[in-house]
Amino acid sequence: MKLHELTKITTRPKKKLGRGIGSGKGKTAGRGTKGQKARGKIPLSFTGGLPLYKKLPFKKGKGNPKLTTKKTLLDIVKLDIFKDKTIVDLEKLIKTNIISEKQARKGVKILNKGKLSRALTVRLPVSASARKKIEESGGKVEYD
Repeated sequence: MKLHELTKITTRPKKKLGRGIGSGKGKTAGRGTKGQKARGKIPLSFTGGLPLYKKLPFKKGKGNPKLTTKKTLLDIVKLDIFKDKTIVDLEKLIKTNIISEKQARKGVKILNKGKLSRALTVRLPVSASARKKIEESGGKVEYD
C-alpha cells in the first residue's frame, strides 16, 4: 500500500476569513481592495446595473421561432408508400419516418406535387389542389 492509495479520512476545515491580520486572511480577507465586490453580497443575476433583458436583442416577428414557426410541407408523392384505404395522420407519418417528431410539433401540410395512385383517407391539412388529387384517386380528406 502506498501513501496516495490510502483512503481519505479527514477533510480540511473551511478557511476562516477576516479574523485579524495575523491569521493570514485578515484585513481584506482575499477580496482585494475596494470596489463593489469587496463590500458585500451581489446577486448572481446582477450584470453591472443593466438588466439582462436589455442586453438581449429584440424578439418580434421575423426570426422569433415562437412567432414564425412554419408548417412542414409534404409532397403528395410521399404518401404513395401507404397501402390502399389506409388512414394517414401524424402518427403514421412519424412511424414510417416520413417526418420527425419535431416536424410534427410544428405541423404538416400536404401539397400537390407528383402523382398519387392509392385511395387514402388523409386526416391532415391539405392544399386545394392536393385535396382534388386525393379525391380523384378514390380517397378522401377528413380534416376540419
